[in-house]
Amino acid sequence: MRGNTFGKMLSMTSFGESHGPAMGVVVDGIPAGIPLSPTDLQKELDRRSPGKSAGTSSRKEEDGAEILSGVFEGKTLGTPLCIVIKNKDQRSRDYDPLKETFRPGHADLTTLLKYGHRDHRGGGRSSGRETISRVIGGYLASLILPKLNVWASIIKMGPFKTKPPLKRPSLGPYQFADPSQEENIEAFLLDLKEKGDSVGGIVSIKAENVPMGLGEPCFDKLKADLGKALLSVGAVAGFSYGLGESFSDLTGKELSERPPHFGGMEGGISNGETLELQVVFKPPATVGEAAQKGRHDPCIMPRACVVLESMVKFVIADHYLRQKAYEF
Repeated sequence: MRGNTFGKMLSMTSFGESHGPAMGVVVDGIPAGIPLSPTDLQKELDRRSPGKSAGTSSRKEEDGAEILSGVFEGKTLGTPLCIVIKNKDQRSRDYDPLKETFRPGHADLTTLLKYGHRDHRGGGRSSGRETISRVIGGYLASLILPKLNVWASIIKMGPFKTKPPLKRPSLGPYQFADPSQEENIEAFLLDLKEKGDSVGGIVSIKAENVPMGLGEPCFDKLKADLGKALLSVGAVAGFSYGLGESFSDLTGKELSERPPHFGGMEGGISNGETLELQVVFKPPATVGEAAQKGRHDPCIMPRACVVLESMVKFVIADHYLRQKAYEF
């Protein structure tokens, strides 16, 4: 199985299955001598970990990170960093019905068709638990650009909808951009969980203090790599930047009136302004009796926001290192 490595100058290789012994990642390309804080890393992992909010998965995982290589005396060595997280709270029997049945929209059937053999427990490599590796990668990427400020907030979830915030809001556990709706969202998610149903929505992502000149003018445009990074996250069904679909509603003169329309990128290269991105999520594939009996999220977005932030940080840090390679 290929396709487990992402990035060029900065790369991460994700490994592990949801119900295997551990999940982990090898990150290569981090410069030497950068202080690394296990406490700060754990804070990011805690934002993604299950069992923290009503209406989300009840799986209880500490997600404690164990650093195996690449760090000495609290600083990076410039060598590959390998970090693992043990899987502890597994209930594989919940997935016994999926030995012979396949969730529409999930990778159950396609994985079997592709390889002829699969780990049906929790979805194996296609499980949302794989995103642990991405959060670790995002934290390590943030060490390269400490002034980079990336934040994601949900602007649409089922019947709840609000405008993208102009500044980083103080978000509740459900990451909705209008915190006044948190109680209503909790009740909504609990009702979905009881019914065995699920819902998707839209997440707004903004990145401030992005260096100018990141991205290549042809195949490796910054927008192209951001699109690949975010679309590679499970349940993500769409990606846009700047005005998104609204690009088609304006004339060229109208579009050119305001530089922010372009979302911080022109010609696929960052212009130093705030990056403005949006991601569409489809509803999680596990529904019905399987969702009622198992430990599944009726909406993955609250726990996915930190994953999206991490992937954006990783792409920007990778392109920053590529740009530095041009300097003599």
